[in-house]
Amino acid sequence: MPIVLDDYRKPDVIQWRRHLHGNPELLYDVHETASFIAEKLAVFGCDTVQTGIGKSGVVALINGKLGGGPVIGLRADMDALPIAEASGKDWASRIAGRAHSCGHDGHMAMLLGAARHLSQTRNFKGTVAVIFQPAEEGGAGALAMINDGLMDRFEIGQVYGMHNEPHIPIGQFAIRKGAILASADTFEITVKGRGGHAGQPHLSVDPVVAASHIVIALQSVISRETDPLQAVVITVASIHGGDAHNVIPTTVRLTGTIRTLRPDLRDFAARRLSDLAGSIAVAHGASAEVSHSRGYPVTFNHDAQTDLAADVARSIVGAGAVNSELEPRMAAEDFAFMLEARPGSMIIIGNGETASLHNPAYDFNDDAIPYGIAYWVHLAETTLGA
Repeated sequence: MPIVLDDYRKPDVIQWRRHLHGNPELLYDVHETASFIAEKLAVFGCDTVQTGIGKSGVVALINGKLGGGPVIGLRADMDALPIAEASGKDWASRIAGRAHSCGHDGHMAMLLGAARHLSQTRNFKGTVAVIFQPAEEGGAGALAMINDGLMDRFEIGQVYGMHNEPHIPIGQFAIRKGAILASADTFEITVKGRGGHAGQPHLSVDPVVAASHIVIALQSVISRETDPLQAVVITVASIHGGDAHNVIPTTVRLTGTIRTLRPDLRDFAARRLSDLAGSIAVAHGASAEVSHSRGYPVTFNHDAQTDLAADVARSIVGAGAVNSELEPRMAAEDFAFMLEARPGSMIIIGNGETASLHNPAYDFNDDAIPYGIAYWVHLAETTLGA
């Protein structure tokens, strides 16, 4: 039976999205958002609605009417960003300094719309678990839910995610097997010298000079020590040192991020960063303390699940509107933890010509909603053998 997108064009889903957009919450403090979602899921008639998973996550189970079978998870993220919105929309954030500038409001609305449809039709075997996750924006909410028993408590065998992307047209999808998004680690380097008068540098050990050489040397890790066909990014994003124009400071602090698409390169870059910082500081008569924090792993799409997801997308929008060879992005996503725990795949849905993600002017494009709902519904029905 052909898919009719008009079946998924629901004005109330747009209203839900705009309500969520106007009331953004951060990290794990998404209690009003979670309450709104849980109430909707209960009204839909989901068989189980549980809150407080991974501190503030919500999981609902929808049992199919075609008999027993496996459980698949469909995940949306709930948290916003600490950004002052500049979209100018009537439904813009009501809370100063917070905005849904990554489209999580749209992700929630699409999954809510799919949950309602699946609760009404139940044309599948087994069970669909709809997962609403907190703290994607740096808080590792996916890992918190996993550590709280998400996969085992609900017997989830496969898990799927979806994220919007501006500048991909509405009605198009993109996906790839393997690494689709990068790992994201952070580092801090504290270079210690000996402060003194800026006019007498020979009596000091200048940590600014040492830190400057470290910044330049770190780029040689990429240009001369890694395969140019493999993606590695080491970015020094902040430098702090000194308060006066005539004083050589005692310390300089560098912070930044390491992004890769391969676990072995992730380890290599962290090791070389520490080695270089230490040796260059010593060469300048200074010392360096390096701390490195592992963040989100590589988001790695599993082959079979990615093939299935791409086929479902094609059934909705046609083969020409699905790019199954998307170039990897160096952004990161904590859905990666779920893909480490279970086989699955993340797909990209087009948001049209809007401002970029994490931009104050960004707003999720409501025209994408029926495509997202249709994708979730038909993914569930296809995976679970409708």
